[in-house]
Amino acid sequence: MAAPAETPAPPLAFAVEMFLDHLRFERGLSDQTLDAYEHDVARMATFARAQGRAGPRDITTADLRAFILLLKDMGLAPSSIARNLAAIRTYFRFLLGENLVVADPSERIDTPKAWKKLPDALSVDEIARLVEAPDLSHPLAWRDRAMLEFAYASGVRVSELTDLRVRDLHLDEEFASVYGKGAKERLVPVGRRAIGAMAIYLRETRPRLDRGKTDGRVFLNARGGPLTRMGVWKILQAHVKAAGIERRVTPHTLRHSFATHLLEGGADLVAVQEMLGHADIGTTQIYTHVDRHYLAQEHRAHHPRAK
Repeated sequence: MAAPAETPAPPLAFAVEMFLDHLRFERGLSDQTLDAYEHDVARMATFARAQGRAGPRDITTADLRAFILLLKDMGLAPSSIARNLAAIRTYFRFLLGENLVVADPSERIDTPKAWKKLPDALSVDEIARLVEAPDLSHPLAWRDRAMLEFAYASGVRVSELTDLRVRDLHLDEEFASVYGKGAKERLVPVGRRAIGAMAIYLRETRPRLDRGKTDGRVFLNARGGPLTRMGVWKILQAHVKAAGIERRVTPHTLRHSFATHLLEGGADLVAVQEMLGHADIGTTQIYTHVDRHYLAQEHRAHHPRAK
């Protein structure tokens, strides 16, 4: 979908001239502001017409989301997109007042200020350097490697990582049970490299650390207690430095890298959402049951370290 670079002549059915007259004579806006409104609304109207919409009554919220994404793809700054959206909202409020539309499709569109900036994903090469950074001569190296491999293999939140119990691991089946927000259980696939590191850690390192006061948690600190979020963060920072990665990396970076690499590799979006345990109904309205065999297939086929 391409938008014209120049301000197009708005289709008559969209009542843009009537809208501009309202702004000019009833609200007394300056010529400069009127030009901006005309440009923004006319571009939206031309886009809608190209999508087969005969007039403003036919425009849906999905149409406006597609238009906003197009502006983003064109490289417009968030401030410019916010201005476009403000003009569109003013336009639809006017149309509602004139009974030219029966609903305002712009009501549920987020402004750029509300957009969340996702952390940068690490590259596949950076992930490889990171998980291989622990010095295997160090007593806790296999704990660290298992933790990094598991975090990237599963895409779990740091709270889910620190709360993981031994009983939640089903490594023979290449799965783990994870309890996310609201204590809701989900099954996450675990790739073979993570399984290998976890097996060594569980067999050789964890028994030396466990002092019986961990409630079965998988990842333990040097004193034998459960790793905390701060403990995970400190371990991660040490290995980020050792791997020569010169940018900010947090536990959530691994979760975002997990999702990014799966999607870039061609994994199904719904399967990735299910693995993340994140049903973003406010924007995508996508949430569906996916069986564990299908999740395992998607993970094995598209995760860089699943084989």
